[in-house]
Amino acid sequence: MTAGPDGGRYGQDVFRPEQAGEGERIDFGALAYDRTTMARLRALGAGPGWRCLDVGAGTGTVSRRLLEEAGVESVLAVDRDVRFLAERQVTGLDLLEADVTAPDFSPGRFRLVHARFVLMHLAEHDRLITALAGLVAPGGVLVLSDAVDLTGDRTSPTPYTTAMRAMWQGLRATIGTDVSWVPSYPQLLRGAGLERVGAEIHVPPLLPGSPISRFWADTWERSRAAMVATGLVDDAAIDGAVRYLDSQDCAALSAGMLTAWGHKPQTAPH
Repeated sequence: MTAGPDGGRYGQDVFRPEQAGEGERIDFGALAYDRTTMARLRALGAGPGWRCLDVGAGTGTVSRRLLEEAGVESVLAVDRDVRFLAERQVTGLDLLEADVTAPDFSPGRFRLVHARFVLMHLAEHDRLITALAGLVAPGGVLVLSDAVDLTGDRTSPTPYTTAMRAMWQGLRATIGTDVSWVPSYPQLLRGAGLERVGAEIHVPPLLPGSPISRFWADTWERSRAAMVATGLVDDAAIDGAVRYLDSQDCAALSAGMLTAWGHKPQTAPH
C-alpha cells in the first residue's frame, strides 16, 4: 500500500500482517462481502478459460472462489505481503508479491482485473485506475470495490457511528485512507476508456456476532491509537462501541461496499 500523508503504510503502521489475528480480521470482512462479490463476478461472465488478476488479494478468498466455484483458468493473486495467500494454495493460483503503485507494475493482460478494498487506501486514484484498466485484455472487465461511508452528519449518533467517524478520520490522517471519492468510480472507469460501466452497493446487516460486526470490532482495535488521536473518541468510547455492536440495541448501517465495473472494448476506437 502507498504512503499516507505522514509517511504511514497500511500494512506497517496499522494493519500489520504479522500482528496476531490479522488474517482472521480479513476473513471476517470476506465472510461479509464474498458472496456479493462472487455473484457480480459470475454475472459479468467469469468462468472457464478466464485468466484473472486479483489485486490486493489479502487472504485469497476471492481468488480461490474464482477457481473453485467459477472454474476460471487461473488467478494471479497480488499483494505487498503474500504470507496469508501462501498458507492456502490451490491449483491454478499463482502468487506475486508486488506493489501495484510501482510504475513498472505490469504482470500481463487478463480477462478479469479485480481489486477490493485496495484503492481506498492509495493515492493517485486516476492514475491507478487507468493503469489497472491497461491490464485488462480486449473484451475483458475491470471490477473495483471499495467502502462507502454511511455515517454522514445527518445520521443519528450512536456509539457505532461515533466510532466509525473517528476511524475514517484517523485512518486518513495516518495511512491516507479516503473513501470520499469512491462514488466517482463509474466516471473514473469511463475516463479510463472502459464501456458498459455499471455499479451497485451492498450493505451487510450489523447483527450481534455477525462477521461484519466482528470485522469492525477488530478493525477499531488495530486503529485505536489513530482513532483516539482524532479527539472524537477515547478508549472508553471505543470499548462502548464494541459492546454496542454485540447488543440487541444496535441500530446502524454498516459501511457499504460499492462495486463498479467497466469493459475494455474489443477493438481500439478509431
